[in-house]
Amino acid sequence: MPRYGASPRQSCPRSGQEQGQDRTSGAPRLLRMGLVLALALALALSDSRVLWAPAEAHPLSPQGHPARLHRIVPRLRDVFGWGNLTCPVCKGLFTAINLGLKKEPNVARVGSVAIKLCNLLKIAPPAVCQSIVQLFEDDMVEVWRRSVLSPSEACGLLLGSTCGHWDIFSSWNISLPTVPKPPPKPPSPPSPGAPVSRVLFLTDLHWDHDYLEGMDPDCADPLCCRRGSGLPPVSRPGAGYWGEYSKCDLPLRTLESLLSGLGPAGPFDMVYWTGDIPAHDVWHQTRQDQLRALTTVTALVRKFLGPVPVYPAVGNHESTPVNSFPPPFIEGNHSSRWLYEAMAKAWEPWLPAEALRTLRYLSSMETQEGKRKVHIIGHIPPGHCLKSWSWNYYRIVARYENTLAAQFFGHTHVDEFEVFYDEETLSRPLAVAFLAPSATTYIGLNPGYRVYQIDGNYSGSSHVVLDHETYILNLTQANIPGAIPHWQLLYRARETYGLPNTLPTTWHNLVYRMRGDMQLFQTFWFLYHKGHPPSEPCGTPCRLATLCAQLSARADSPALCRHLMPDGSLPEAQSLWPRPLFC
Repeated sequence: MPRYGASPRQSCPRSGQEQGQDRTSGAPRLLRMGLVLALALALALSDSRVLWAPAEAHPLSPQGHPARLHRIVPRLRDVFGWGNLTCPVCKGLFTAINLGLKKEPNVARVGSVAIKLCNLLKIAPPAVCQSIVQLFEDDMVEVWRRSVLSPSEACGLLLGSTCGHWDIFSSWNISLPTVPKPPPKPPSPPSPGAPVSRVLFLTDLHWDHDYLEGMDPDCADPLCCRRGSGLPPVSRPGAGYWGEYSKCDLPLRTLESLLSGLGPAGPFDMVYWTGDIPAHDVWHQTRQDQLRALTTVTALVRKFLGPVPVYPAVGNHESTPVNSFPPPFIEGNHSSRWLYEAMAKAWEPWLPAEALRTLRYLSSMETQEGKRKVHIIGHIPPGHCLKSWSWNYYRIVARYENTLAAQFFGHTHVDEFEVFYDEETLSRPLAVAFLAPSATTYIGLNPGYRVYQIDGNYSGSSHVVLDHETYILNLTQANIPGAIPHWQLLYRARETYGLPNTLPTTWHNLVYRMRGDMQLFQTFWFLYHKGHPPSEPCGTPCRLATLCAQLSARADSPALCRHLMPDGSLPEAQSLWPRPLFC
């Protein structure tokens, strides 16, 4: 039996913080602190809107966080007349800022400046600007107080590389065991009649407790279809009863319908649940909101799945502020203990003692190399993380390819996969990560879930994925007045794509088949969006970017996509590497 474990956090680094008190500080320092906070809010809100833009013709946003920063910073220079700010003056200012903040800043005054900046730059509607600044300001000031950016880094961000080096993507490497890697040993196909395990996979449920039928699905806020969204114009319909094809999350009744309608897809031997329980209303979430989402949805899962073991992982939306997961040495009110203790209590019936200990400590479970096989579950896929984290994970997968039987992730809300290759030649497929579609409709999608068929629990089992099925709720049909929601099979992977098996080489070959077979790619494009693709066609740049993403389990590595290009050249990182580098 593979060793299953709850991944207690995402695949990405978070900022360190520590407690402190407040004291009045000078206006110039507050202005620049407000700038940094406004930038952070811009990134948080754009993350909450959409990072991959599945409802657009282009599947992944071509403007990741670094690109957004480069758009915002010049506007700030113009607004505040920083065009003549010299490098020595900049470094002197930020040295003074750091010294001042170490003497305890006035958080409220910093927040006031940030709200004005957020409104001035039109980062979000005024009410959202005010709410999210008040939510983020304590943590952001603590992060800055601990000198996250040196004067050289801050001025490199504002004035360019000639003044300093701003690189949060700097390289680092983990140490792998000195024991030589065993020769690769591909898994043997199961014998006819061998047991097969069925694994239910749930991800990105995003329950919106304020969802309200009839509200505007296209409001000004980052999340709509909810109390406060207002009514739509008479020319447009409001939010549907079961969900909406827009920037909206799900009412609880849709999640209950999903769980109560699992019968035709079961029975299940186990459940993998990879997080993102709360909605995308990140600008006014409280700890009480997050804990309510955790306990309510956990109780719902337990109600309908009964004794089936559930192995959960933590999503990037579980905390508040969103994406905020301080490391274990951060204590007091700025720590994440409030969340991890609640998760350990809620999930105690499912997890062994070892997993609960690691969950509380915010570390991952260890694996033992040998005859044991391992499944990795997590929320954010490795190809969507900061480069060094992604590349080190890639090294671990390559080193333990004989031990690692399968990988399962969510986060992107769409239906895709990521292939891993040997690091020496980047030509031998050695692993694949399956990225399952979301339960939520956000953005413009049908609700869905995944079922994996896995080589079962018997002596000598490979425990690899043998096939997978995707189920959806067709919202167009479900929202017809008087209709009863019907969760239906959308497709089976091997049958639909004509796959001989589901090993890494087969997924690699599928990508290259789709490069030359437009009809096959259009099938993939339809299923990628859970049966509700965008109306805009996916042209050649869109198609190459989509195919590149399937080959790219290593972030910011365009060499993996060289052979997709018509002339065999390396693709431009900006054109074919559109996924965000922040998580």
